[in-house]
Amino acid sequence: MKRMLALLLSLAMVFALVACGGNNSGNTGNNTGNNTGNNTANDQTSDGDNTAAGEVYYLNFKPEQDAQWQELAKIYTEETGVPVTVVTAASGEYETTLMSEMGKSNPPTLFQVNGPVGLANWKDYCYDLSGSDIYGELTSDEYALKDGDAVLGIAYVIESYGIIVNKTLLAEAGYSIEDIQSFDDLKKVAEDITARKDELGFAAFTSAGMDGSSDWRFKTHLANLPIYFEYQDKGISSTDAIEGTYLDNYKAIWDLYINNSTCAPSELAGKTGDDSKNEFLNGEAVFFQNGSWEYANLVGEGKYTDDDLAMIPIYIGAGDEANQGLCTGTENYWCVNNAASEENIQATLDFIYWCVTSETGTQAMGGGEGAMPSGEPGMSFVIPFKSAIESPNLFVKQDAEMLAAGKTPVSWNFTTMPSEEWKNGVGSALTAYAAGTGDWDGVVTAFVDGWASEYALANG
Repeated sequence: MKRMLALLLSLAMVFALVACGGNNSGNTGNNTGNNTGNNTANDQTSDGDNTAAGEVYYLNFKPEQDAQWQELAKIYTEETGVPVTVVTAASGEYETTLMSEMGKSNPPTLFQVNGPVGLANWKDYCYDLSGSDIYGELTSDEYALKDGDAVLGIAYVIESYGIIVNKTLLAEAGYSIEDIQSFDDLKKVAEDITARKDELGFAAFTSAGMDGSSDWRFKTHLANLPIYFEYQDKGISSTDAIEGTYLDNYKAIWDLYINNSTCAPSELAGKTGDDSKNEFLNGEAVFFQNGSWEYANLVGEGKYTDDDLAMIPIYIGAGDEANQGLCTGTENYWCVNNAASEENIQATLDFIYWCVTSETGTQAMGGGEGAMPSGEPGMSFVIPFKSAIESPNLFVKQDAEMLAAGKTPVSWNFTTMPSEEWKNGVGSALTAYAAGTGDWDGVVTAFVDGWASEYALANG
């Protein structure tokens, strides 16, 4: 009861888990609705015992991968007899759904948090994974989310985001990827395309939509850049007071987006994530800020091929741009509910171990076209486990190429943003600025003053 009361008191600072995917942070799925399915899967549990015991309830964060998780769960149940239920939260509603489900008599046995801030809200519910088989499968300890010596979360997917480029349109405009190596280069190309928009028949950028299905790309993912560079300067990984050293750079890239787009800045409040994606798919714009999770939506079925696409860093005119890589990290950490029965905890541990070690599981999580047993596409994840297969995802490969070339990835520091309210404040200020009903000072105030006040609220 005390834990539930504490959890309810933390509602005001709850994070709506962002990435990737569409989940209002960064993950990004456009599918909505709760999807439920009973399933389970495994050639073998981690201890080699094929005896069915316990059950699994996974509250999935990523709507775009619901079908794959439902299929995996079904296979696992057929092979082991252990029931696995997968419920997928609607895009942008994960925290709200998790709060609701945790209050029920049969709460999730497997859920997720987005990083240290998310963990702060849920750590009392997290089973210590330090002695588990799945922890032993991690390729690096940096993918473990810890509280002291306790391992309370394990990352299950590493993702990248940047600016996705239609190379074919870029060539039609007279440029190549090699022509864009800095913010100044990007600005020159984008503004030239805008000047010839009618002649070319396309715009520079897709719409920077600021409705709930799209605003996470800018209030979270784009806002990560000025935070990252400030953290780099100070040699820190979090702060109770952001100074806003690079907010002029944030303004410069935001101005570039909204003034060289498929629509007028005043229209952005009503533009959606689907609008932006469809504009890109329809060849209406060259540039589309999004992540590696979007790859499957852009290729196959008569859409683009790998030859048409590339992902470049988000340059904002800061740091060593010649050696800047993509924004790479994770906000997807599995946590096992310590309030579940021993049988259900073990069943959950066995299920996720199978997912990251068995041929069926690793193909489903890391594979692309035809990777699911049904013949449907896999999740195309980069999974940080020893048995991972190579991802077919072009953007993942390009991230690896940049790393091999010595470029430095931009870390995901948005997991340290003090609250969802802070993000919403920044998003509202960005929207008002674009619409002409507010000025940039409003964005600075939301960013700097809002950070201090929300951090104080969250940390007492």
